Amino acid sequence: MGEKNMFDLLDRRRFLGNTLIAGSAMFATAHGTLAAPNSKPSESAPAGSGKLRKAICIGMLDKLPADDRFKIARDLGFEGVEANTTEDPRAVEALRAAADKAGVAIHSVMNSNHWGNPLSSADPKKIAEGLRGMETSLRNAKAFGADAVLLVPAVVDAQTRYAEAYERSQTNIRKLIPLAQELGVVIAIEDVWNKFLLSPLEFARYVDEFQSAVVRAYFDVGNIVLFGYPEDWIRTLSKRIVKVHVKDFDRKTNRFVALREGSIDWPVVRKALDKVGYRGWITAELGGGDEAYLRDVSARMDKIIAGE
Repeated sequence: MGEKNMFDLLDRRRFLGNTLIAGSAMFATAHGTLAAPNSKPSESAPAGSGKLRKAICIGMLDKLPADDRFKIARDLGFEGVEANTTEDPRAVEALRAAADKAGVAIHSVMNSNHWGNPLSSADPKKIAEGLRGMETSLRNAKAFGADAVLLVPAVVDAQTRYAEAYERSQTNIRKLIPLAQELGVVIAIEDVWNKFLLSPLEFARYVDEFQSAVVRAYFDVGNIVLFGYPEDWIRTLSKRIVKVHVKDFDRKTNRFVALREGSIDWPVVRKALDKVGYRGWITAELGGGDEAYLRDVSARMDKIIAGE
């Protein structure tokens, strides 16, 4: 991901194979015992009853005037922004100041180098760079006042077997846990087209095996439409979910489309978020555009939040 939006990444995120890996029973995490995958959440919460906060990825604001982009985002109804990894401390300060002035929260950071330097690599140099990038992202989050960093944990490819990706990524993520704990920032594992964590059971198991409250799930509603149903994943991941990305996907054309124009049943997704008690940020991860485009995105997100 990094500084590119989802639509720029389609050539890099190759389609997943047909094999789905089912995980085993879930483990109790440091933040409490979580429900087993076959447990049934309460049916009593109506759709749209939970408080969700609306945010946007910073890359979607690139076509707005630099000096005004946070203010415009706020005026269009976005309470928060997801930033990218920022190497220059002066740029970090400038972003925080601009967001504070506009009354917008920088609620999370999207780690920028996990594709080029995945923590599943067999190359020690790539691992070192991947860890360095995550350390920068975690410190960025602390400086921004954010509480999470998005991490693509591993990439399975011709050089990296699935089992190797699983073991190496967990080993290297564990190296980051002490810093995350020190800073009070969550490492949020995202579901992406990386041929890894291909079922909600396995995703839950992977997170639980860290036995740490600072390793959670960043759930992307659109990313799993090719091989699952978002509402099923939400109900399985449950309290593990710390952040949510929203975009839409059309199964018929195999492409991302405008929110509420694809194959996702958004009222059912909204109800699932309520059932698991999710009360956090939902962040649009789409292509960028002008004010009119962003106003439309904001209005579509309002309808999702309302359970429409």
